[in-house]
Amino acid sequence: MTQDLAPSVRQAVRPAQQAEGWWRSAVIYQVYVRSFADSDGDGIGDLRGIRERLPYLAGLGVDALWLTPFYASPQADGGYDVADYRAVDPLFGQLSDADDLVREAHRLGLRIIVDIVPNHTSDQHVWFQAALADRREGTARERYHFRPGRGEGGELPPNDWESVFGGPAWTRITEPDGTPGDWYLHLFAPEQPDLNWDNPEVREEFTSVLRFWLDLGVDGFRIDVAHGMVKAPGLPDIGRTEQAKLIGAQVLPFFDQDGVHEIHRAWRQLLDSYDGQRIGVAEAWAPTSERLALYVRPDELHQAFNFQFLTCDWDAPAMRDVIDQSLAATQSVGAPTTWVLSNHDVVRHTTRYGGDDAELGLRRARAAALLMLALPGSAYVYQGEELGLPEVTDLPDEVRQDPAFFRGDGQDGTRDGCRVPIPWEGEEAPYGFGPGGSWLPQPAAWAGLSVAAQAGDPRSMLELYRSALALRRDLPGLGDGEMRWLDAPEGVLAFSRPGFVCTINTGGDEAAMPVPGRPVLASAALAISIPEGRSTGGTVRLPSDCCVWWAV
Repeated sequence: MTQDLAPSVRQAVRPAQQAEGWWRSAVIYQVYVRSFADSDGDGIGDLRGIRERLPYLAGLGVDALWLTPFYASPQADGGYDVADYRAVDPLFGQLSDADDLVREAHRLGLRIIVDIVPNHTSDQHVWFQAALADRREGTARERYHFRPGRGEGGELPPNDWESVFGGPAWTRITEPDGTPGDWYLHLFAPEQPDLNWDNPEVREEFTSVLRFWLDLGVDGFRIDVAHGMVKAPGLPDIGRTEQAKLIGAQVLPFFDQDGVHEIHRAWRQLLDSYDGQRIGVAEAWAPTSERLALYVRPDELHQAFNFQFLTCDWDAPAMRDVIDQSLAATQSVGAPTTWVLSNHDVVRHTTRYGGDDAELGLRRARAAALLMLALPGSAYVYQGEELGLPEVTDLPDEVRQDPAFFRGDGQDGTRDGCRVPIPWEGEEAPYGFGPGGSWLPQPAAWAGLSVAAQAGDPRSMLELYRSALALRRDLPGLGDGEMRWLDAPEGVLAFSRPGFVCTINTGGDEAAMPVPGRPVLASAALAISIPEGRSTGGTVRLPSDCCVWWAV
């Protein structure tokens, strides 16, 4: 069964949330700006397109939006190579469009979180251009990591660090006089030189940038590579290859160094100096839940993405372990846990859970959505997951833009597949995305997955999300708070929250268990047997890959 609740514009904060911190229970919707809605027909999403679609998001029932970078950029890495942190890229509009978007979102009860990219700039940033023009060991180069090479003629990189995108993390420049020169560090693409956060100018500049956007009215920042701004003294070798596989598995000399926390404490003080509960969200890869919790200590950031949950297998014991570890770590520092299933950097979970079996993937994605939204804390929804969009796995090579696709031995280079523009309406591409085409081709099968095709259909993924988000707001036991595990059959997770029980069957077979209450929402049809003459009790046969919410 599913429950069809009519969507409506809802206030973004429950009365109880305002006192405790709105972010602790918030559902935050990630907008990948270039793939959400195109207002001008160039095939690329923009800020005005987002503003025009805000009523849809308010009706969906989310509390806030996180926008990926829309700053001036050469777009070598989808805008994560920023040339000017205070300007809007013409692809996405102009500064007045950002101001209009923030104001309209607030009018509809939605908050706006913007991406900030402090680990690196674009190689077209005025600072890096000045560094290239400067002499060796000049002051302009002190804002980045420039080092002489190793070897007799400096022809080898300064250390063995590898780019996350593959290949060496160093590129050698040609000096202004035409001679081979120093090397600069880039943990991502060569067009993304890493900043040197030991330089006071870097810290002062980003304080100014944060103030610029806070003064415009944004409600917070998602901090890209929040774990990467500080490098180990001396930039020591790692001593092995395939270093990208170590990210999130161990502390590396370029990631998760203790020095990043001083930066985040300073940023927290800045956020707290503004009215309206402005927040910082860490995109941080850490080897343990305990190290991740360091980013959300009371004097640091407000949230950190829980990638352990995202990468967890479809397996009840594994899920329970991740949930327990996540809750224990964040509770130890008094922070809320965040839950996320997909984002713009990973294979969409509909495909991740099902592989080549689209029906299986969709069934599990429906169940996973209800599980995520029932857990204590805050949840993130990646655009299109509420439509059940699968990963696009057959994009032609000539349309791909992920920089990792063009380099080896790093990320898999297939991030474009989760970034295909979402379908809004119609039978043919671009499905209402905009008056022109779309920057990545959309599959023909997406006509049946559009917002218009799913709206009002109680069996659709869209209506499942609308119902779940409405219930999450209305049921007092959901959002941040406590949970308690319940006894359940093998392959089943069951937990209670005040006035509420959630059950999910990850096993391959139907599972019989006592009816814990009144079913209010389920990801698949249920069969319930209640003894004759009674209105409660009985047995439910929980289908495989199904999640159910029960009112107790």
